[in-house]
This record gives sequence, C-alpha cells and structure tokens, in this order.
Amino acid sequence: MTDSTHSGGTTADEPREPRRTSVTKRGGGAAASRGRTTIADGVVEKIAGLAARDVVGVHAMGSGLSRTFGAVRDRVPGGGGGKASVTRGVKAEVGEVQTALDLEIVVDYGVSIADVAGDVRENVIAAVERMTGLEVVEVNIAVSDVKLPDEEEDEPEQRLQ
Repeated sequence: MTDSTHSGGTTADEPREPRRTSVTKRGGGAAASRGRTTIADGVVEKIAGLAARDVVGVHAMGSGLSRTFGAVRDRVPGGGGGKASVTRGVKAEVGEVQTALDLEIVVDYGVSIADVAGDVRENVIAAVERMTGLEVVEVNIAVSDVKLPDEEEDEPEQRLQ
C-alpha cells in the first residue's frame, strides 16, 4: 500500500473544501463591551424619587425637617430647589451592577401603609432597573409621617410679589 499526498487541484471524485475567508473584526467585540458606563448615585436617586411620588397614597418624600429646609431652599434664588425636591427622602448606593435604596415617605391618612410601601417598592424597582440596567437588591422604606386631612401643608403656597 502506498501513501500519497495530493497537492494542487481536486479531481472530480474528491469533494471541494469550502474556501475560508479571513475576516478582521474591528473594535474587538460587541458594542456593549467596548467601554464602561457608570451611573451616579444622584441619577438613581432622581429616578427612584419620581417613581415613588407616582404612587397613590404617597403625600411627600423626606422627613418633616428635610421638607421644611427644602421649602426654604426652594424659595432662595439659586438655592437649587429643583434637584433637591426630586431627591428629597431618597438615598442610593450604586455599585457596578447593583444598587440599594433607602426611601423616607409621608403617606396620606386612610391608606394602607403596607400596600403603599409595596406599591412604592415595585414602582421604584421597575423604573430603576428599566432605565439603568442595574439590579435593585433592596428598597428600604421608612414611613416618617401620616398626612391628616385637616393638617396644613408644610410648604405654604408661594405668594405673588
């Protein structure tokens, strides 16, 4: 028996091997792996604050003291009232892929606090995870007050000057 090697073309009886084309990928992989995205604590706090305020039964965010200081800050020109009021009562700790949130809320009198807290938790988790891609590992909710129907607002209406 004789071993022979065949170089060159193929005969009609031999199958052709597919041609291999060298493709050079530019950038080294998927677009998602070509850099790093960091999300600031304040971004997550804003998202969570807005999501919590959307829940029926949440009267306000933050403790009475922080709301009072916030009302004063809102009235001072250049006091930064817009950002502060959105994040009032929200504290976020953001890692590379996970986040944890602490919320302080005031609920309306007559609502189920357990139901409101559950709804806030669901709404906040859904909003933060959808918008940031971070996994929300916990949402701690502290109910600091109940707004009674006959109580005056902590933040009086603005007067025209």
